Amino acid sequence: MSERIAVRLKDCPGFESFLSQPLDGGVALWWLGQSGFALRHGNLLILIDLYLSDHLAKKYSGAEFSHERMMAAPVRPEKVRGLDFVFCTHRHSDHMDPGTLPVLQENNPDCKFLVPRAELGHALGMGLKEERTIGLNDGERLELGAEASVEAVAAAHEDLMTNPNGEHHFLGYLFRFGGIRIYHSGDCVPYNGLEDRLRDKGIQLALLPVNGRDETRQSRGIVGNFTLEEALGLCDRLDIPHTIGHHFGMFDFNTLSPVEATRKLESLKPKVRCHLPEVGWFYMLS
Repeated sequence: MSERIAVRLKDCPGFESFLSQPLDGGVALWWLGQSGFALRHGNLLILIDLYLSDHLAKKYSGAEFSHERMMAAPVRPEKVRGLDFVFCTHRHSDHMDPGTLPVLQENNPDCKFLVPRAELGHALGMGLKEERTIGLNDGERLELGAEASVEAVAAAHEDLMTNPNGEHHFLGYLFRFGGIRIYHSGDCVPYNGLEDRLRDKGIQLALLPVNGRDETRQSRGIVGNFTLEEALGLCDRLDIPHTIGHHFGMFDFNTLSPVEATRKLESLKPKVRCHLPEVGWFYMLS
């Protein structure tokens, strides 16, 4: 059973202030749009799955799905300083952004970049330095600092995909900060064995995509994620008390309506406390 934690929504001090202020106890969390999050634990600053550029809008200009942003980036990549770690769950550019990662590398000389080992070549190909880029695979654990660690968990987007060496192309990450445990699934759908991997991990907050999937999107090569109902069900069955839904509000062809999601939450009445964030919302976990 998960130990309960307090999750409080606080006034946002401005993201650049958040970047520069150490935290005295607990974990601070900020949604950066799509699957992107910033985590602060003491002096430790971690970013996950950042998409801060317009790389995809340029790449798909004139295509059926133009990838124009529905929300502005909350911070410019060149303004981000003081990073310790950047995590990418997979190679898709809204998670491993060629317009963001090289800029972060240039301005944060002590930062390490964590990617699926199956995608190390892709990461290095976009300009990340080999000595600062670490590949992980399912089940591997890495110490991040005092009372802070991460464990990689296989993800299925929409399938479990491995290379000939058995290394997963899609990962989630289970973070431990003191007594607080946070799971970021990456892009993922339910798969046989996922709940067994997560059971008894004491997860208190799950960061789960909720944009779902359907045949129309799949027929156009747009792979999907958990539906809102599936995300809530996973948390209910694993006794995870809080979830923050993400991977919506960025591209108009692959999102969900927050209004419709709120109605669903009111009708489903899940055990889990589900938060549907807005960019600029600032969470404190203690």
